[in-house]
Amino acid sequence: MAPVEQTVAQIAKEIVAREGGFVNDPDDPGGATKYGVTIHTMRRLGLDLTGDGVVSVADVRAMTRARAEQIFVDHYFHRPRIDALPVSIQASVFDMYVNAGSNAVRILQQLLRQMGQQVSVDGVIGPQTIRAAKIAQAQAPQHLADAYGIARRNYYFRLADHRAASRKYVITRAGGKGGWIRRAEDFIAPRYHLSPAEFQERVASWG
Repeated sequence: MAPVEQTVAQIAKEIVAREGGFVNDPDDPGGATKYGVTIHTMRRLGLDLTGDGVVSVADVRAMTRARAEQIFVDHYFHRPRIDALPVSIQASVFDMYVNAGSNAVRILQQLLRQMGQQVSVDGVIGPQTIRAAKIAQAQAPQHLADAYGIARRNYYFRLADHRAASRKYVITRAGGKGGWIRRAEDFIAPRYHLSPAEFQERVASWG
């Protein structure tokens, strides 16, 4: 197994560990989820694990860690062509793709446009996006990964700005950084993490 594959497999394991077991949160548009694999994904892939002819919540409950990890590697890394992006951003885009689907790519494409690259914001990694990402990496080799991570964090804040039900993923009941923000900052250099005061200032308008 090539080193990059080992890295991808490890990232998949970390995603599964981070996502945790079965949840069915009515505030989560993803619906019933286990190890980060949603019922919508299972239906799209035709994963009838119980063999009863339909993909239901029972199939979500039957999801195993190993199967979830393989789904992520096959369908959230290789299939969308994240493996063709610069290595520095592969892990973060992969993690975001699991969390937000093609919006992970749109965030990258919008960032590339801000960096002066001509690229369509369509959520698809094609030759244009791959070329633009490589140019951006060459121009800012020490900054592209951080810039993408910060763009992820801003995306989460904007979601919560417009959807109050999503705010519990951004801010904890105790007022600290929620899971979405911690997840984004896992891929950002510590010097770009929001301080507690900066975080509080950002969410102050939510009341």
